[in-house]
Amino acid sequence: MASDGYNQFCPVAKACEFLEPRWTMLLLSEMWSGSSRFNEIRRGVPGMSPTLMSRRLKQMEANGLVTRVENRSSGEIHYRTTAIADELEPIVRALGRWAHRNIDADVTLEKLDARLLMWNMRRKIDPTALPASRRSVIEFTYPELPKDEQHYWLICRPGTPVDLCSTDPGHDVDLFVHAELKAMTSAWIGFSSLQSEISGGRISLQGDSGMAASIGQWMVRSSYAAAP
Repeated sequence: MASDGYNQFCPVAKACEFLEPRWTMLLLSEMWSGSSRFNEIRRGVPGMSPTLMSRRLKQMEANGLVTRVENRSSGEIHYRTTAIADELEPIVRALGRWAHRNIDADVTLEKLDARLLMWNMRRKIDPTALPASRRSVIEFTYPELPKDEQHYWLICRPGTPVDLCSTDPGHDVDLFVHAELKAMTSAWIGFSSLQSEISGGRISLQGDSGMAASIGQWMVRSSYAAAP
């Protein structure tokens, strides 16, 4: 634990000493969402350097919030949240809902990140609402971004996790989604609706008419979008 804490016996102060180091709660949230390998976790916190993330995970391990598990046969390393960390999950989720209700949408949408948006969108895709007999490929384009950051592909195969690619996978695309990054972020996180952004021309869909019509079913929005 950091030596420059609050130096108080107050339980709130002690909780802050565990959770205040920058990125701690975001790392926990990413692991609660299913990421366990180093590079997976990094994709959920793209603004964090690998060096800092390694240091923070070691600190969290020392504090009893995560465990580092190595597969001896493959050498693969996974990071798992502990029981005491999992007690924090409903508290951290409630903090997110509080922010969603009380922090102005314009403030939240000042800092946009297509990589983070697409990574979070990927894990919420509902493959059961897509054609069950074949692979579905959806290309998202954000025209205002630099050319090498504009395109993302979601690849949905029956019975397998959804893949996210930032380089062209070479598959035929079923649905093209062109969007302003702010509009897509706003609709996904719940500050606006998909239909309002589509009607306003800020999101457009071209390709498979069935997939376009059912976007509200397969593109499940953030859990915070349901918050009052």
